[in-house]
Amino acid sequence: MITDIEIAQKATLQPITQIANKLNIPADDLIPYGKYKAKLPLHYIDENKIKQCKLILVSAITPTPAGEGKTTTSVGLNEGLNKIGLKSTVVLREPSLGPVFGMKGGATGGGYAQVVPMEDINLHFTGDFAAVEKAHNLLSALIENQLQAKNPLVQLDPLSIVWKRVMDMNDRSLRHIMVAMGGKSNGSPRETGFDITVASEVMAILCLSKNLTDLKERLGNIYIGKSKDGNAVFAKDLKANGAMAALLKDAIKPNLVQTLEGNPAIIHGGPFANIAQGTNTLIATKTAMSLSDYVVTEAGFAFDLGGEKFLDIKCRMGGIAPQLVVLVATIRALKSHGGVAKEELTAENVDALKAGFANLEKHLENVASFGLKALVAINQFPTDTAAETEALLELCKAKNIQVSLSQVWAKGGEGAIDLATKAKQILDQTNATNLNHVYELDWPIKQKIEAIATKIYGAGSVAYQPKALTDMKRIEKLGYANLAVCMAKTQYSFSDDAKKINRPSGFTLTIREIELAAGAGFMIPMAGEIMRMPGLPNNPAAEQIDVDADGNISGLF
Repeated sequence: MITDIEIAQKATLQPITQIANKLNIPADDLIPYGKYKAKLPLHYIDENKIKQCKLILVSAITPTPAGEGKTTTSVGLNEGLNKIGLKSTVVLREPSLGPVFGMKGGATGGGYAQVVPMEDINLHFTGDFAAVEKAHNLLSALIENQLQAKNPLVQLDPLSIVWKRVMDMNDRSLRHIMVAMGGKSNGSPRETGFDITVASEVMAILCLSKNLTDLKERLGNIYIGKSKDGNAVFAKDLKANGAMAALLKDAIKPNLVQTLEGNPAIIHGGPFANIAQGTNTLIATKTAMSLSDYVVTEAGFAFDLGGEKFLDIKCRMGGIAPQLVVLVATIRALKSHGGVAKEELTAENVDALKAGFANLEKHLENVASFGLKALVAINQFPTDTAAETEALLELCKAKNIQVSLSQVWAKGGEGAIDLATKAKQILDQTNATNLNHVYELDWPIKQKIEAIATKIYGAGSVAYQPKALTDMKRIEKLGYANLAVCMAKTQYSFSDDAKKINRPSGFTLTIREIELAAGAGFMIPMAGEIMRMPGLPNNPAAEQIDVDADGNISGLF
């Protein structure tokens, strides 16, 4: 079977100027990064045009080892919309090197529903992640310098510092480290650690900023810790935000590439949805909405994580709203939620499929709770049997669920004609959306957390460990109790226990601590054992990646 990278490498790419022309962008406005990639200026954002655009959010059921294909479906749906004569652009996140070299592989779609150039996008792309990493670690260096300076701007309390370092790689050994060892000249020894770059508050800020001025202001509002006299200290107190913004002056511009069928794709920003807000930049989404009649975008992991955060954080801050949610499911994944082991998923099992259907139903209930319409996209696999497919379609019909069989992996846009047609039909009957948010910003912190836990996850109660309660009091004292909530939780379950698959209910969600991301505009309750620095699996994807003497890359997927 031909691999994703082989399909991508055989594709004939159009010059990026031709892709830009489809969006009525003149070549002189492009900032080219070679022949097939370019950055776009920010002046294309037009709030009046945004109001006329139809926005489709692609989400999914709870992830399983079987895979769901959310990005593949997003790209394929965009191809399908263009196939039926509509002007559509897909907007995605940039892949992190952590998953690329770890377990998941790349994040450019799959089969004949991919964005290209696949290798560039999956690796360094246009350097946005490097810029985020450098800006974040510049603040770390300035903090250390303040601790050592003879005439510091602020007398920092070393033990109060909460700002860590970041790198775009999975390295579990860096989660907890000691710094400044080896003597007084090396700084003030203390315990700290590394997060992965996509969990950086700088990444979150980049993804939610309106422009460069807003970016700089948000960077200044990053909470660092306390001074020795007990006052809160922010990045602006160290005069750090100007230099940090300078490092991000190009990274804030969205990236234009293309799909395999030569349709526009904008890729920008890359926070994970289990430890951050999980969506591409507000600038990228608004740029696409200003240039197209239809925009397809995706939010990371399942609807309980990426979908909820897209609607409660990004849409609320950006003044946008989707008119339709496409919820991706696979028969393999539904059987997995029904209790079938990964190695047995190719065998027909209608009973397990029916049992796992409960997971899909809960996500659909969550979509409806926001006042949104849903369309289920069944991402077909060659191992799906006729009996399983028929059973799933019958289940959807019995529940009055709108559904489409998607064959985008094998057929690209041609395999999304039905999906695109049904999406358009729903959109034609849908007016502007007034979102029903899960919580109001002025609610107490506990009430907001518990609203997400009970309404979206299905929890029976929430338990707070002592550090979480201390963190909550600190956030309230600092005056940030009215921020949005960005839950950090395992992606593999509605609960905080990855082993509780399908549709658990009545469980207790445990919050062990709450981080403040004042610059981004949200707080981060950490549920269960979730880590902000992942580790590599026993056999990481990096072992299969190689490059030949001519620079041709293999092993990406």
